[in-house]
Amino acid sequence: MSFLPKRVSVKWTWWSLALLLAASPSQSALPLAVEEDEALSGGSTTVHDTSHNAFGRALGNMERTRWTQMLEGKALFMRDWPAFSKQLAGPLSNASGCGSCHFKDGRGRPLPEPGPEAPLLVRLSVPSTGVAAGSHEPVYGGQLNDQATSGVPAEGTVEVSYTQVKGRYADGTSYTLRKPHYRVTRLAYGPLAPRAMLSPRIPATVFGLGLLEAIPEEAILALADPEDRDGDGVSGRPNRVASKRLGKASLGRFGWKANQPSLEQQVASAFSEDLGLTSPLFPERNCTAKQESCRAIPVAQGPELSEHQLQKTTLYLRLLAVPARRDVTGVAVRQGQALFQQAGCATCHHSVFKTGEVSDVPELAQQTIRPYTDLLLHDMGPELADGRPDAEASGSEWRTAPLWGLGLLEAVNRQVRMLHDGRARSFEEAILWHGGEAAASRERFKKLEREEREALISFLRSL
Repeated sequence: MSFLPKRVSVKWTWWSLALLLAASPSQSALPLAVEEDEALSGGSTTVHDTSHNAFGRALGNMERTRWTQMLEGKALFMRDWPAFSKQLAGPLSNASGCGSCHFKDGRGRPLPEPGPEAPLLVRLSVPSTGVAAGSHEPVYGGQLNDQATSGVPAEGTVEVSYTQVKGRYADGTSYTLRKPHYRVTRLAYGPLAPRAMLSPRIPATVFGLGLLEAIPEEAILALADPEDRDGDGVSGRPNRVASKRLGKASLGRFGWKANQPSLEQQVASAFSEDLGLTSPLFPERNCTAKQESCRAIPVAQGPELSEHQLQKTTLYLRLLAVPARRDVTGVAVRQGQALFQQAGCATCHHSVFKTGEVSDVPELAQQTIRPYTDLLLHDMGPELADGRPDAEASGSEWRTAPLWGLGLLEAVNRQVRMLHDGRARSFEEAILWHGGEAAASRERFKKLEREEREALISFLRSL
């Protein structure tokens, strides 16, 4: 196996540019020059791996003294909690461990169709006056749990069906999208509350999170344009969410709607909602007041996930590296990257950040990274709206998803399921579902010739 060099720098001449244009799919967008270290999406933390383990590698510059800590954290992340504790992870849960959803530190396994969606989380809430995010559903709580320990009924099951949405590109090529329809069945405590809001979510990749956390807040806020003062049709705004550790509102960075301010809180929230385990940040069980059998299960003294275990698991995720890009000098890739920018995709999928100081993990500090996200909320229109607010995010707003590692999804997870609910089966389908602030970019993509579309996809596959 050959690997990309650590430094890739290409100087373009008029003669080489002419050759590229002659061989390129289209002359509507000039190929971009390759920037120095462009292949290193995570700076010096980047790893060169294209195997099925590409998302599970330690930082490329990680100090040897951290290996024990990382392995301890990985053991907690991969632990089968029922086998460890001789019962389910909690009275109510969606999985037996973190690794059962984040397969090889990537996305969830293939989703069956039609039938139950697993692993598929469904967030629940009801409208609440004066609270942007609403309130948890009064009987079933903030998330539907489809697993339960002995003596406690599982809350219910989610099933999905699809209808076809057909369309055509400007050149006449047809395409078919799948629009999902969700139905909650086998509800243990009767129907959901009137006006209950459901938001299906698939598990996301978990590598590179330490680098995203290390981006200075001011660098993210500098990209926000909530009033669209530049008139480009793209606003972008931060989500402000409650930090349990700081006791105040903080910038949201993690989750499909940027509803968690720190990786630590994201981890603790997942242990609580997905596995049913209490922790120092979430000391209460995920049973509602009306779930008597759940509340009757004896409570352990102190958190079921200790402070030490929480920190070890969080550190493991901070130390997961981003894989390097491939074929960055390829003609189609360069052409596709130019088209990506020309279509306006890079307005939200911001390419480059520099991380700040990170005192406890200096390997993450001062890294030039290329995550292709602005970590801001954008209105994606009715096409992708779940109708459920989350903190300051509206029912049609989503955080821009990072694109790094996108081209290795199939290698790692043996499938490509994109967007928050996994409806998109390809890069093209994911683009075609974009609406709202991204509608103009979608329409530009639809107007491209087949060779141009393939070049843009080649760029995405290189990430």
